[in-house]
Amino acid sequence: MDLSADELKAAFGLRLREARHAAGLSQYQLAQAAGLHWSYISSVERGQRNISLLNIRRLAHALGIQPGDLV
Repeated sequence: MDLSADELKAAFGLRLREARHAAGLSQYQLAQAAGLHWSYISSVERGQRNISLLNIRRLAHALGIQPGDLV
């Protein structure tokens, strides 16, 4: 499957939201645990950001999952 950049960002955002909900965390709580701002989490979940590998690792660690689980 060959997705556009916007489709990839939206798909990642959805996976992040699902993982966050499964962990029982709010955007604010996830942001605090990952050392990021809650508005950044919000924009990633809406597919508005081209997130870096380093932030994927930070978010996965905060969620207690492997980075590959988000990708």
